[in-house]
Amino acid sequence: MDKGNGLPGRQGGSQAHWGAAGQRPDGDADSRPGHDPYGTPPYGQPGPWAPAPPVQRPNPTPPAGTFVPPPGATTPPAGTGLPPGAFPPPPVASTTGTTALPGAQPAGRYDPWAVSHAMPPAPGAPAGPEPEPAGRRPVRLVAAAALIALLAGILGGTVGIYLERNGAFSDVRLPQTRAESNPPAEGSIAGIADAVLPAVVTLHVSGGGAAGTGTGFVLDDTGHILTNAHVVRPAGANGVIEVTFGSGDTARAEVVGQDSGYDLAVVRVTGVSGLTPVELGDSDAVRVGDPVVAIGAPFDLEGTVTSGIISATERPITAGGEEVDGSDISYVNALQTDAPINPGNSGGPLVDVNGRVIGVNSAIRTGDSGGLEGGAQGGSVGLGFAIPINQAKDVAEQLINTGRATHPVIGVTLDTGYLGDGARVGSSTGDPAVVPGGPADQAGVEDGDVITAVDGDRVRSGDELIVKIRSHRPGDELTLTVERGGENLELVVTLGESAGE
Repeated sequence: MDKGNGLPGRQGGSQAHWGAAGQRPDGDADSRPGHDPYGTPPYGQPGPWAPAPPVQRPNPTPPAGTFVPPPGATTPPAGTGLPPGAFPPPPVASTTGTTALPGAQPAGRYDPWAVSHAMPPAPGAPAGPEPEPAGRRPVRLVAAAALIALLAGILGGTVGIYLERNGAFSDVRLPQTRAESNPPAEGSIAGIADAVLPAVVTLHVSGGGAAGTGTGFVLDDTGHILTNAHVVRPAGANGVIEVTFGSGDTARAEVVGQDSGYDLAVVRVTGVSGLTPVELGDSDAVRVGDPVVAIGAPFDLEGTVTSGIISATERPITAGGEEVDGSDISYVNALQTDAPINPGNSGGPLVDVNGRVIGVNSAIRTGDSGGLEGGAQGGSVGLGFAIPINQAKDVAEQLINTGRATHPVIGVTLDTGYLGDGARVGSSTGDPAVVPGGPADQAGVEDGDVITAVDGDRVRSGDELIVKIRSHRPGDELTLTVERGGENLELVVTLGESAGE
């Protein structure tokens, strides 16, 4: 820093004593020989104003015999002839070591010409900047800093929003809770599905220009699989039934036996090992409100699990009837559930909370048809029906052992045109309405009798009477409530049997 160049607005300093060849008295070498500290700034370069005329500066070295006051003296001693106060003020040292007051001399030095001989600006040169009041500069600095901070905040926020909206932050990591690898709780839907799914299979059936998809479940380790009769019906005598297991493996299956009256069939796969059979439960112990799980392949979506409750028990339904002669009509005293069942669920298991099969999903009531259909193409409306497993077990055993199942019968013909309450015994063909020597004949049932209840359960139609009878086995005894000539009679009948279809 050039000290005390004598220009207006510059801080004064010691400039008086210059040695030869541009050497400053404080020992700092000036690299510009012959440099005039009072020339045009910067040294030797064109400046904003013309150089000042030469100034004859007094010789800073006092002539011989001239009194030089000692450092710090302010009053001339007696005999000097100098008036009081003739000495310049003593140098003022900075308290910080870095800043001196205007006009102050460096500590330990005294230059009587440094302050009193400051050079004026050259003629016509602009005056230097006017000193700013001391109290104004901090205020302006604070305001400028606040403005800069505000602009930086607005700019930063705008840039941040733009980058965020345009996906610039590609390394975002969101917090996530890792699930524990514990097995599903017993009795939970996940636990039931985990236990039963390995035993559930999907059947793809084709033949005779028809094809369909259904579900089944493994009964034993020899390869027997239970499903619905309407699922395997498209195969006919020469069709193909392909079974897909939960593992993804496939195998061909053959029909062991089927019965359209119960809408049940058994198929068998061979050459397959490691089969996982289901556990059969007791459908007679099922109560309304019990939670259940349905497993199947609705719309060919294999391994689908849905849940609900038992909505009703012993719900008499008939399904099928697609054949002209009605030989495919099934009569089921069904379990009703609101677990979603859709086309493709047919033949799949309805399971209780213990993972035991209590029914075979067979029919749904559809919103478009208003009727009950096995394998209907409509969607679930919360009205699904399953064949109770106790009945299905009996039929499956007969199909496996003999290839066909027997039906319990009472030996009567019912009047299908009767529109009243109950089932009226009667024939429109001229044949006897009561089979001579049959169970009903032996129990005392006569032509024209109206059967209104079975074992105390009300009968509303002929179909309901058939359903209630088929929910039993041949040889079972039933009490029929019969209305004859305005009187109610109770007749005990022992069920006979007939070959199934």
